[in-house]
Amino acid sequence: MTADIEKHAAERILVLDGAMGTMIQQQKPDEAVYRGERFKDFRSDIAGNNELLSLTAPDMIRGIHADFLEAGADILCTNTFGANAISQADYSMQDLAVEMNMESVRLAREAADAVATADRPRWVAGGIGPTNQTASISPDVNDPGYRAVTFDVLAAAYGEAARALIEAGVDLILIETIFDTLNAKAAIYAIESLRDNGVAVPPLMISGTITDRSGRTLTGQTPEAFWASMSHARPFSIGLNCALGAGEMRQHVRTLSQEADTRVSAYPNAGLPNEMGGYDETPEDTAEHLGEWADAGIVNIVGGCCGTTPAHIAAIARAVEGKAPRRVPAKVKRMRLSGLELFEAMGAEDRQTEGSAA
Repeated sequence: MTADIEKHAAERILVLDGAMGTMIQQQKPDEAVYRGERFKDFRSDIAGNNELLSLTAPDMIRGIHADFLEAGADILCTNTFGANAISQADYSMQDLAVEMNMESVRLAREAADAVATADRPRWVAGGIGPTNQTASISPDVNDPGYRAVTFDVLAAAYGEAARALIEAGVDLILIETIFDTLNAKAAIYAIESLRDNGVAVPPLMISGTITDRSGRTLTGQTPEAFWASMSHARPFSIGLNCALGAGEMRQHVRTLSQEADTRVSAYPNAGLPNEMGGYDETPEDTAEHLGEWADAGIVNIVGGCCGTTPAHIAAIARAVEGKAPRRVPAKVKRMRLSGLELFEAMGAEDRQTEGSAA
């Protein structure tokens, strides 16, 4: 499947699906739906635990996948954004993380395989969200050195989730909505540790989040620095998702497209949230933005995040159909270091060129 997706990605812009959370919210599941029969006597409230629905309402999740496939999605993301021991601890369900991942892959796989053809394969990306903890920022304003989670605890949770996703048969691993690069490094470390132990790890997709119009992640990195921090993983793609609408995200996607020597993905929200926390951007508006990105040659994979529905994905698929994917540039042979910003060391050849120009 790796060679297969690389071939198709070289020929066309691939379309990722839209927002699982948005589609679940549209169906307004109540506490009883989340509990199902299996958890009807569970000791605490569990409404809002969307990953649990893969166990208690599988037809709902399978149906959402089917709707996005019908809309034109090439890549389905599993319903596993919070299916890790750290996030599930909020519901006292950390022991179910492995099962949630396994079942979520099964549902996505069933939906994808039902419509895939030799000419039009469909792929399943195992989604790994950022957890609800950050390794870089103290949650206590009075104690800047305090951390609520450690690198090792993050790595253990990510590794458990990744192993389950891989064993269940995903085609890709998607580390997404990264607001803290150190969290993402823990995920990469855990996944590489699986590889070192003989696990056949599928290609990685990595997607960060620019949290506001400052143009930086929550922990302060620019897109260039974020890429430098992630490049050692040699991902199948690097990109951005969430937080911003397409209009606000474009300049940051363009920056990544200029820096990254791999494919660039982008799946923005349906605009910025309104006063009620909803999203008002129409499918046509979102698609117009992403179609222009395709014309500009800055993307290889596009899709939607918060607020995007099958209608958005259908419009996006139409907008990029027949347009050439961004050309992946050659690897830059310079030392690149990153803190909050990118530092690129100048080599002897660069200095000679600069001297000649002077």
